[in-house]
Amino acid sequence: MSSVAVLTPESFAEHRSGLKDQEITGNDEAYIPTYLEAFPPLPEKGAPGEKAGEPASAWGSKIRPIKASVITQVFHVPLEERRYKDNSQFGEGEEAKVCLDIMQRTGAHIELSLAKDQGLSIMVTGKLDSVMKARKEIVARLQTQASATVAIPKEHHRFVIGKNGEKLQELELKTATKIAIPRPDDPSANIRITGTKEGIEKARHEILLISAEQDKRAVERLSLEKAFHPFIAGAHNRLVQELSQETGARISIPPPSLPKDEIVITGEKEAVALALSRIRAIYDDKAKSVMVVEVTAPAWLHRFIIGKKGQNIGRITQQLPRVHIEFTDGEERISLEGPTEEVEQAQAQIQEIIKDLLVRMDYTEVIIDQRFHRHLIGKNGANINRIKEQYKVSVRIPQDSERSGLVRIEGDPKGVQLARRELIEMVQRMENERTKDLIVEQKFHRTIIGQKGEKIKEVRDKFPEVIINFPDPAQKSDIVQLRGPKNEVEKCAKFLQKIIADLIENSFSLSVPIFKQFHKNIIGKGGTNIKKIREETNTKIDLPTENSNSEMIVITGKKSNCEAARERILAIQRELANIKETEVAIPAKLHNSLIGSKGCLVRSIMEDCGGVHIHFPSEGSGSDKVTIRGPAGEVEKAKKQLLQLAEEKQVNNFTAELQAKPEYHKFLIGRGGANIRRVRDRTGARIIFPSPDDTEQELITIVGKEEAVRQAQKELESLVKNLDDVVEDSMVVDVRHHRHFVCRRGQVLRELAEEYGGVAVSFPRTGANSQRVTLKGAKDCVEAAKKRIQEVIEDLESQVSVEVAIPQRYHRAIMGPKGCRIQHITREHEVQIKFPEREDSQEAPPQENGEVSPEAEFVPRKCDIITIAGRAEKCELAKAALLALVPITEDVEVSYELHRYIIGQKGSGIRKMMEEYEVNIWVPQPEKQLDVIKVTGLVANMERAKQGLLERVKELQAEQEDRALRSFKVTMSVDPKFHPKIIGRKGAVISQIRKDHDVSIQFPDKGDEQQVCDLIVISGYERNVEEARQAIQQLVAELQEMVSQDVHLDPRTHARIIGARGKAIRKLMEEFKVDIRFPQPGSGEPDKVTVTGLPETVDNAIDHLLNLEEEYMLSVTETETLAAYMKPPSRDDSSGGPAKGFVVRDAPWNAAGNKAPDMSSAEDFPTFGTGVAPKQTSAWGPKKF
Repeated sequence: MSSVAVLTPESFAEHRSGLKDQEITGNDEAYIPTYLEAFPPLPEKGAPGEKAGEPASAWGSKIRPIKASVITQVFHVPLEERRYKDNSQFGEGEEAKVCLDIMQRTGAHIELSLAKDQGLSIMVTGKLDSVMKARKEIVARLQTQASATVAIPKEHHRFVIGKNGEKLQELELKTATKIAIPRPDDPSANIRITGTKEGIEKARHEILLISAEQDKRAVERLSLEKAFHPFIAGAHNRLVQELSQETGARISIPPPSLPKDEIVITGEKEAVALALSRIRAIYDDKAKSVMVVEVTAPAWLHRFIIGKKGQNIGRITQQLPRVHIEFTDGEERISLEGPTEEVEQAQAQIQEIIKDLLVRMDYTEVIIDQRFHRHLIGKNGANINRIKEQYKVSVRIPQDSERSGLVRIEGDPKGVQLARRELIEMVQRMENERTKDLIVEQKFHRTIIGQKGEKIKEVRDKFPEVIINFPDPAQKSDIVQLRGPKNEVEKCAKFLQKIIADLIENSFSLSVPIFKQFHKNIIGKGGTNIKKIREETNTKIDLPTENSNSEMIVITGKKSNCEAARERILAIQRELANIKETEVAIPAKLHNSLIGSKGCLVRSIMEDCGGVHIHFPSEGSGSDKVTIRGPAGEVEKAKKQLLQLAEEKQVNNFTAELQAKPEYHKFLIGRGGANIRRVRDRTGARIIFPSPDDTEQELITIVGKEEAVRQAQKELESLVKNLDDVVEDSMVVDVRHHRHFVCRRGQVLRELAEEYGGVAVSFPRTGANSQRVTLKGAKDCVEAAKKRIQEVIEDLESQVSVEVAIPQRYHRAIMGPKGCRIQHITREHEVQIKFPEREDSQEAPPQENGEVSPEAEFVPRKCDIITIAGRAEKCELAKAALLALVPITEDVEVSYELHRYIIGQKGSGIRKMMEEYEVNIWVPQPEKQLDVIKVTGLVANMERAKQGLLERVKELQAEQEDRALRSFKVTMSVDPKFHPKIIGRKGAVISQIRKDHDVSIQFPDKGDEQQVCDLIVISGYERNVEEARQAIQQLVAELQEMVSQDVHLDPRTHARIIGARGKAIRKLMEEFKVDIRFPQPGSGEPDKVTVTGLPETVDNAIDHLLNLEEEYMLSVTETETLAAYMKPPSRDDSSGGPAKGFVVRDAPWNAAGNKAPDMSSAEDFPTFGTGVAPKQTSAWGPKKF
């Protein structure tokens, strides 16, 4: 810290007179001092030539050196010890971050620099403790750490630690290391030091010095009975303190709470020996005159005898310090030990206390069931603490582990009785508590509890006296238990039942059957449709996964909301397809019988009629209407079957059940349902097989008239019996056909087994050269399988290959999603279809809009040839089916001007149409300027796509016409000085005109010199443009009437008139309907203020401004006057002439070769700091960024 002395002419003269009193006579100004006289050197401390008799230095001995409070330390970290050695980011890397963190934490200033040897120089500046802390952290975090151990005797460790660890902390700061001293119970004597090499060496040296100092001392341990320790210590440890002072040894007596009898004496050897002999003398003396007495007192009174914080017993031990009093926990005795006379006095005093306590104190014990203990204690001990404080008693409730119901109350007799009564009342109240069980479906438990128990916490806060217990989820129980006061339990139960009712209402669920192909349309692009329905109906809608066969969409929520959502979903389906919906009136009493067991009857009709959806009204609604939805032809077929079944049910409703193994079902049904259809036709009964979801997979249900059912049952039983008779047969199959049956992991054999009652077909191993094939299963199944194998062989022998040339770019479309279309053709026509390998090497024709131009001439290549293998007639049918899947191209006439609008922004418009109509739309390149758009797609989709495209064209044409009407323009000339007023503050005025008249208004650009600067262009509908023009003309007319006047206001009042953030001036402008402009900072006329507006409003505003100026100037004048009085007087005498300065003789610069310093040079006379000139601010206040 630097100090500066200011030397004035007066002080210099005074100083000089004190130095050379005898030499100065007459006029002081005539004398010119020497440089050493004017500027004497600072005294050198302890200079060798200094004598006692010499006169003191001119600076005087009274001036004490000022100790700097800010210190600077510099230390070096060698390259090999640097933790971060990456110099490429010096000043930006981890080292800089670590230093910044240390600076923030310690308050010290740190500067880093890189030495030539790549070592790190660190300068730390700040207060002493901050510098030491910062240095320790720097060493720990920037320098690599080493570790070493130093072994010193275990008894010396405490001297290294010091009192409260202060010595250890000081040592760690001083050496910038971390010192780990083993715990007292650790037998190791090694102290571990961690830090830099230099720091470790320093710390090791300091520790060894401390140990060496302690080696000069002796240690003695003396074991004496604990009863004699108080006699050695004396009252308030006075005796042992006196002993320590006399002998110079340190005596350590273990406290009464510590179960040790060892007294430790440390110090110089002679001092220890003297103290040891003195202690033994005290012990020998007291051992002869000590007696032990036992006083009987109830164990529960012991703590009252001791008193609060040991007050009672402390009073006795103060009076009789040599008496040792010991209480035994759980026993009714108190031991007193000490000199005979003092023990007798202590015994009398304790017996007096016991007698008094037995009169004043009482206790009682209450047996309380252990299950009530936690309720007696209360949350965080609230209940029991209240009782203790209220009745001034002590209540002991046994721990749960004690398995005891005994509660003990001790204290004032009256308080004990009151506390006992309250505890008993609480127990009775708890015994009389009501427990109520609520039946709540387990699925609602988590919802009632809420996330992290938030919702149930609200209920518990509302009913704090009621305990709510939910069953463990693993128990699958629906019982929620409420326990508490009867009224509170009832209120809580009603509250919970209301919550449950709301949950049940909101958990209504219904399923809507929607054809699978329409699910994507219901979801919408990016889920927009389904999201909108969910939000607007406030329901939860779950759709089946893509790979699921289910068509059901599940809607959950309130019943009315669910029905609204269902209607909206069905409306989407109706729009997308030719779906017919019809209602059939069937008596409600027949609905359950028509649905059948687990829906088997109605499901059989739906499957038989191409997957139509049949919806029965909910049970109990009383409605007779059954809804059938699906393709028109299938709906009629389903309606006929449903009415026929209802008629059968009304005439004669008879049902029979039959058991058959699931593997027989396909054989019983036959290919395409041929077998079961024959049985139905012969008997007239309806036969229903279980669906894959049914639990009873072996149960076949027969419904119809009794006679027909009996006949059908008999036929089916006969078929099943034949199937149960297992036979083994064989047939000859040419070896060249074996591969067809076993290829594709035996797919053909699996299909045979499924179709013919699980028949097992075994082909010989490859290379066996055997033609014999073995079949094992039911007789009828084996025969049917043999017949089917023979048909397959005939097909294989008569198999032909047909090639179909279809451009490769259509192959993916023909295959369909996951090959579904090609699989359908393969199954339907019993053929094999092979697609060629893709060829990517050849250069593809030019593409536009994502597809190849349809105009390109098709030349078949190898990669375009699709091969069909099978019977000739079936191959032709398959070929026709494939060709039907090949997209066709048609031209749609669309004006070239509309093409870019059809494509849309980044192709979004054309992409949407292609997705919606499942076609490809090709727009010619812009430079061709063709009025044709080509649409490519399946025949089924072409008509819809063309119609959609033409509708879009109509929309665009209408928009074009509208744009033409909106493009009407008018230009009007308005003086540029009025433009800012027409635009308004932040464009408020012009925005309002645009909004009111629905027009576009353009002003000329300020920087564009080519534009006419006074023309405003208005565009929009003709009528709107005319109205907007009139509005602007009216506004201009008003502006032309306005005048501008200048008023001169003192600049010191401007800020007050403007107000904080211009609030006051804005209010004034609004009040007088004028515009007020203040001069910019640095203006030539800082007092000129311009007011613009109508003549009368301008005059009123100027008058108001002048009044404000007059008012504010009074305040300004008062402030300046006060400031003038408060200003301190100048040290300089302004009336005198210019300062002459100082002239000295024998100055260093007068010597040869030296030059006088330049007083104007900042280098010779550096400044201590430069004041920052205040930045001129605007009257409006500081700028906001």
